[in-house]
Amino acid sequence: MSLKKNIIANYVSQLYVTAVGILILPFYIKHLGAEAYGLVGFFVLLQAWFNLLDLGLTPTISRETARFKAGVMSALSFRQIYRALSLIFLFIAVVGGISLFLLAEILANNWLHFDSLSLFSVVIAIKIMAAIVALRWLCGLYRGVITGSESLIWLSYFNIAVATFRTVGVFPIMFKFGFTISVFFIYQLFIALLESLILFYKSRILLPKLSRFSEPIGWSVKPLMPVLKFSMTIAFTASIWVLVTQTDKLILSSILPLAEYGYFTLAVLVAGGIMIISGPISNALLPRMTSLFAQEKHLEMLAIYRNATQFVAVIAGSCAITMFFCAENLLYAWTGDLHLSHVVAPILRLYVIGNGFLVIAAFPYYLQYAKGNLKYHLYGNLILVGILVPTIVLAAKYYGAIGAGYTWMTINFLFLIFWVAFIHYKIEPGLHLKWLFNDVFILIFPAACIGYFFNSLNFTYSTRLDSFLILLVIGIPVLLTSLLCSPLIRKYINKKYLTKVVV
Repeated sequence: MSLKKNIIANYVSQLYVTAVGILILPFYIKHLGAEAYGLVGFFVLLQAWFNLLDLGLTPTISRETARFKAGVMSALSFRQIYRALSLIFLFIAVVGGISLFLLAEILANNWLHFDSLSLFSVVIAIKIMAAIVALRWLCGLYRGVITGSESLIWLSYFNIAVATFRTVGVFPIMFKFGFTISVFFIYQLFIALLESLILFYKSRILLPKLSRFSEPIGWSVKPLMPVLKFSMTIAFTASIWVLVTQTDKLILSSILPLAEYGYFTLAVLVAGGIMIISGPISNALLPRMTSLFAQEKHLEMLAIYRNATQFVAVIAGSCAITMFFCAENLLYAWTGDLHLSHVVAPILRLYVIGNGFLVIAAFPYYLQYAKGNLKYHLYGNLILVGILVPTIVLAAKYYGAIGAGYTWMTINFLFLIFWVAFIHYKIEPGLHLKWLFNDVFILIFPAACIGYFFNSLNFTYSTRLDSFLILLVIGIPVLLTSLLCSPLIRKYINKKYLTKVVV
């Protein structure tokens, strides 16, 4: 499988999924109302917290699939691990979904703050959410097999189709049956059921066939024992990751009225586009680096690691810088609502920079994952959550969304500067300074200077088109500067074009 094709397919699908999800938001707010959209934001929050039940199972099946494809385990051993994980996934989906269903009235009465929505509609919505969350979480097992098999082009097409039906397809249904929160979530339940059935079928096709003379697969969880330590380490770090990335949202969902929480969710979702940029890279990178490490191709693994860092630094860095300087322009060009743009922009600026630091700081995890030792990742996340959670609780309580944003940005910056250096020193001595300066700093700093210069020209705008043009005027030079500062891009240009001219 071509790593480049997988990454491109991942990016196309991820950018499409993110873009369609973001572009459709003004229509949700217009037709459903800010309070109902706040409930949609709460639904997204529930999905994130449900991932605490993952127990490291999704990354484990993805890694074991990659290892099977690399030839380091038999078909029977892999099928035994898959069946054991299937039993655990199904059990957790049922128990977790039922628990959330039973908590619906408590959450509606004691946690959320709403005025225009009826208590009955909110309770029904949360009960439907429980089923959707359980189904989507169950899909993690099937996606893990597909990702580990590096069938990422198929998965990318599938994700595009699901995102289209999920976000755009709901509008004809609501035009027919009414723009209510109940209709919205019933439709989402139908799409989640269809998604899980198709992913189940695709994963079954990718499973290796067994000889009729082989041993029976059995129904035991014992095959998981050899990978249990790795799985539990991922489970613990994944739980910490949820605490790190979702604590502010959980606290603010209880503090803010549902309508204001809808605006906060909007800002975080737009800023989350920066996080989305690293997703396709990790999906393609983790199985490939794991396979290279298993084959003892260390230098090739490090080359992919550094090239991927530069790629993410260019794309994510340019987007973060542009969104920071053009927050109000972006929001106004998108929504056409001056009040919303003014209110949301300060929160967006803080979260987009914090997310920019975080996507770069996540890279050492890929090295540790490939080597099968997440000890330092575990320690780092323990330190991070120990500092972040109490700090963000206090900041959100006394200063609301702005306080949470400042905390998020500052702590992620400190984590990138200090902890990432320590991890590189421990697992890959001599790499860190080259990685930090050649693959990150020299790509980001000049682009930030260009963004600051164009922003200081104080462009004015009166229409949405003006705002969009300002976004382009600042964003394009920022991206071009970052591209030209990348050693990887310069090497590619030199090889592809300049060498031909000389010849």
